[in-house]
Amino acid sequence: MPFKNFYIILFILFFAASSNQQSGKTKQNIELLTEQTSYVAGENVSLQFKGKATASTYLFCANSYGSIILSPKTENTTFSFNLPQSFAIKTGIINWRLVDDSIIETGNIEILPQSNIKAIETYIGPPSIEAGGTDYTMLVTIPTDPLDNPLADSTKVQVKHQFINKNYSNDIVMQNGIAYRNIYSEKEDGRIIISTECLELNSKEYDVNVVPAIPTNFEIDYSRIHEYADGNQITTFSTSELKDRYGNTVSDGTFVNFHLTNSKGYKSSTSGLTINGIAKAKFLHPDHEERYDVKAYVEGMAESNTIAIFYKKAIGDFEIHFSEDKRTITVGPIESFMNQRVPDGFNVSLKIFKNDVLDHKMIKETREGFATFKLNKDRFPKGQYNFEFYAAGTTKSFSTITYE
Repeated sequence: MPFKNFYIILFILFFAASSNQQSGKTKQNIELLTEQTSYVAGENVSLQFKGKATASTYLFCANSYGSIILSPKTENTTFSFNLPQSFAIKTGIINWRLVDDSIIETGNIEILPQSNIKAIETYIGPPSIEAGGTDYTMLVTIPTDPLDNPLADSTKVQVKHQFINKNYSNDIVMQNGIAYRNIYSEKEDGRIIISTECLELNSKEYDVNVVPAIPTNFEIDYSRIHEYADGNQITTFSTSELKDRYGNTVSDGTFVNFHLTNSKGYKSSTSGLTINGIAKAKFLHPDHEERYDVKAYVEGMAESNTIAIFYKKAIGDFEIHFSEDKRTITVGPIESFMNQRVPDGFNVSLKIFKNDVLDHKMIKETREGFATFKLNKDRFPKGQYNFEFYAAGTTKSFSTITYE
């Protein structure tokens, strides 16, 4: 077994040595005649060799766009390879290998961009930034030659932008095929107008919105037609003009939430959106005497002061009439603070107790100042009931109402 392995290794070494000698011999017979190693995009690219090409002689070329295999064109004692235009018009490095039965020669060719400009590709983002001088948008520009190749590194690009009454101009240079610049906001809100110029070619106009920063704390107030708790009129809450810490009025549509807490600790809310920095929200008057503490928030950003608002009792006593069989009950007329009848839709509730346990609750809306309750015999059979009427903060009770 060891003798067998020895002969196998000896055979491999002999074959490798023979191949190297043959390769060296072949390589010595092939000589690269083309000395040029860089071309401008669009020029004819050709590699010429001295020697004799065989049927298995090829040139393998590869760049960042792909690979290709070329066959030689033979003339007497020389042969050459002409690269197709699809390779010759794209900038970058082309690596090539001349192969026969083995690799004979290797090298590379650099394709350079043309010196004249055709277009400027420009990208900007984000399209909106926050005022204050810390947020920025990035401009990326790619000037290209007529074959759509980025211009050579170190090509100068001028970036121009205008904000309010100020004009700025800065020079940047191409690097790795692009040129870029960060454009920072200022303390004011507004719109930045941006353009670029390269080799006397100007880009189109771009714009970036500078929006106000987050709002600071603010004040709230309210307005109403009267102070009575009639359950009908509207109280309007409004904010002072919301501004950021730089004095910019916040953007329209900023959401403001008004939180209300009544005397019993129950909470409710109403909301509004800013227009010209001011938000307004509506709140329906309660139907009974009440006090509310109101505070507004721009959630997670700012808050207002707390105000207290009082509603006076608008409706006093009211009458209740039972029909002869006591199955129809009429509440009213219910009159408000000027002895006027309450608007249609005012709620009146009736709680019915049987054996001191709540059996049923009914709610009716007024019409022309009256609310009417009808008790069905099937729902309320013979027996004794206690009634409790409630309207506008006033409760009236009737005990031991007997149905036959």
